This record gives sequence, C-alpha cells and structure tokens, in this order.
Amino acid sequence: MSDSSSPRAAVVATRESEGAALLRSLTPLLTEWLPRQRWFAGKGRPVSGFALVAATELLPCTSGAAPGLLHLLVQARQPGGPEQTHPVPADCYQLLLGVRGALPPPLAGSLIGHPADGPLAGRTVYEALHDPRLAAVLLERLRSPGRLGPLLFQRERGTAIPQGLPPRPLSVEQSNSSVVYGDRYILKLFRRVSPGVNPDLELPLALARAGSDRVPAPAAWFEARPGEGSEAGEPMTLGVLQPFLPGTSDGWQLALHSLASHGDFSGSARALGRAIAEVHTTLAQALPVTALGRRQLEFIASGMNERLEAAAAAVPALRPYRGKLHTVFNAVADLGRSGRSWSAQRIHGDLHLGQALCAGDADRWSIIDFEGEPARPIAERRRPQPVVRDIAGILRSFDYAACQHARTSPDDAGWAREWSEKNRDAYCSGYAEASGSDPREEDVLLRAYETDKAVYEVLYEARHRPAWLAIPMSAVQRLADT
Repeated sequence: MSDSSSPRAAVVATRESEGAALLRSLTPLLTEWLPRQRWFAGKGRPVSGFALVAATELLPCTSGAAPGLLHLLVQARQPGGPEQTHPVPADCYQLLLGVRGALPPPLAGSLIGHPADGPLAGRTVYEALHDPRLAAVLLERLRSPGRLGPLLFQRERGTAIPQGLPPRPLSVEQSNSSVVYGDRYILKLFRRVSPGVNPDLELPLALARAGSDRVPAPAAWFEARPGEGSEAGEPMTLGVLQPFLPGTSDGWQLALHSLASHGDFSGSARALGRAIAEVHTTLAQALPVTALGRRQLEFIASGMNERLEAAAAAVPALRPYRGKLHTVFNAVADLGRSGRSWSAQRIHGDLHLGQALCAGDADRWSIIDFEGEPARPIAERRRPQPVVRDIAGILRSFDYAACQHARTSPDDAGWAREWSEKNRDAYCSGYAEASGSDPREEDVLLRAYETDKAVYEVLYEARHRPAWLAIPMSAVQRLADT
C-alpha cells in the first residue's frame, strides 16, 4: 500500500492541466452514468458539466495489469440549481472508480465506459465497489490511518480492525452506498457530500464515547479536505466504518410481520420508546442543549407553513386541508408569543421504524443512520431541535405500517387502526418511563411535527409512489380534524 510519502504522488491531478485532462476525458462517461445511480440527487435535470474538486489514486491507475482505484470528488452542473447564481454547483459527489485494461465477466455490469483520451485513455473505467479487490483497499486504508493527498483516514483509539475481511456491497441503499466486510463491519459511503462533519459520524461517536450501547460505535472513518493551508475548507465526511449487526431485523419489517400475524407488538414498541429516550438523554448530556423561545418557534412554524404551501402547489389533494393545517402549525408560534419555550438538542432527525434494529426476540433495540434527511444542508441537520420531532417520526411509522397492511388486507382495516393506536401509546409510555417526560403532554408541538411529516410524505408519495398517496392523506385528514 502506497502512502503520501511514496515517490509516486497519490493525487492524479497534481497540476491543473492534468486535472482538466482527466475530467475532460471522464465527462462524457459520467454524464451518461451518474444520473442513473439511485443516489444521484439531481434526477429530472440534465447534467451540463462537472467541476473537479479532488482526484486521488488509492491504487495506480495508468499502467500495469492490476486494477487501479481512483477516488473522485466532482461537482455536477445542472440547470435550474444554485449554480445559476454561484460559479460552483451545489451538489458534490464522491465517486470510486476502478480502472482496468478489460473487465472480467463478473464485473461486466459495473462498466462506466472507456475514456477516449486523457490519462486513462485505452483503459476501462467501472464502479469500484463491486470489485472485491478494490473494496478491500478501503478497509486496509481504514486499518492504517493516515493522509493520502486530500484524504485523511482515521481510526477510533483502541479499536482493532482485522485484516482480510471479505467485502460485499449492499444493493438496498438509496442516498448512500454500503459495503459489509465479513459480517463484522459495515462501511457507509456518503455519495452526496458537503463541508462539515456528517451527523452520522458525529452523533454515534458522541454516543459511543459517552458510554451508550444503543448505537454501533464508529470504528474508523475518512474525510476530505481539498485545498492546502489557508485555502483548505471544512473537512467533508466521506465514509464511516461501524460494527455490522447480523441477525437483527428492522422495526418496519417486524411491524409488518406483527400486523400480518395479528401479533402483539406493544412490548417491542414500549422497549423502542425506552431506547429512543436513552439516546436522547445521552445526546443531551454529551452535546449542547439550547432553548427555543418566541423567535425560534415562529421560525419553526414558518418553515412548516412554507413546506405545506410547496406541497399543496404540487399535490392538489392537499389543498382542501391547507387552512386547518396552517392552524396546526401556527399554534406553535402562538405558544411562543405567549411566553412558552421548549428545550432543543441534537436528535436523530430522520427517525422511523426502519432506522431501529432489534436482535431476536429480546426487544433489544439499536438505532442507526443518524445522517438526518440527506436533502437538507448539513448545517441544518446539525441544528438542535425538539426531541418530539424524532418521536413524531416513529408515530408516523406505526401509522404507515398499519395503513400499508390495510391496503393489502382491507378486512383488517379496523384492527390495523387499533394496532397502530395501541403501539403509538406503548411507544410514548416507554419513552416516558425512561426519560421522565411523556411526549403526549406536548400535544401542540407533537401534533405539528407529525403533521409536518405527513405533509412531507404526501409530496414524496405523489412523486414516487402515487398508489401509496392515500396513506399520508389519511393522516392529513385525521390531523386536520383533531
């Protein structure tokens, strides 16, 4: 394994001309390939070009029979985005490109293309994560911390990572990519990256260092800091290695199984409430807590109202409920004006049943994926918020599971509603037991966050799964009439 002190520089684009040649040769390939990836955020808008942020050779790419590994950070130019008023596009993507003379048959589906010119002319470029030899390089880099060009690999003190763990990429990711190593560790690679510490590193690390066993503790991670000296900006978190939890099931699948079998899920729901309360309590002890007064509550309500208007403009079914939903949101601002305040702290930010893993029948829950909503800026995702936002996410998830079951089993609709209410109450009771504070007593704020989540779901389903639109619309109707 070469490093930054080796005679051969790790950075392909050591001069501006080399970087321009590399990017120019890859642009036709990436323009075709990138929009087809599940994690590409700019779908629906053409890519007009790219800007190179950094190019780093993890393995030599321009010669030899062995596969090369090229790490790229590129910004995609797309009409209609922030690039219209700023010279640098907003969306920066992390790419891991394998480079070979020719692809072996097992990797044929990973092909990106063949550069016609530039430093990789005559070579074959492909998605590196599907190549076990190249995916293994990432683990080795994390096992041996250090800097390689603009990349910095770090390992948590006292953590020993075995070598030679066989990699396998997961195929279920959407906004990121993940590789499992020997069922011991999982490496999450953030595809759309921006300056600032990603909460999916920051929060699990803070929780683990505070002694919480509710999260898989980060073992290693890597980041990029393009530029040098005074030109270097904030680091961009690129990937996090954590223990893999085999033999667990996520809460969404467990809830659907409970519904299908007419099982009692309330014990698991109560245990999940306790687990989330423990996570919130530890985060409040480990990281700063603030108070939300009148100005902050008016800001929160304003944001909810704006999201409602945007969703109603796109989904006509929402429009008859706008008045009542605005009343739900404005009630939060009204309480702020009356002198009410709430505590705010770091939270999960995108919590639902799929983000909770349970081991066997022990009702032992672990919480994962602290990234927050990937479409929102990192600075916003790192902002302290009321814990009821997380609680509302789980409550919506119970309702979603029940409605999804009722869609496929209409005769169970009444029972599914009872199942949802029973488990929503059990979850809140468990949270109250562990935290000393019952979220149901914060009915105005909790209703507002649950409504905001339902509005988001309406817009998502209208765009991506129209057949599911009735699920969040039923919640909108209920919340509007509460």
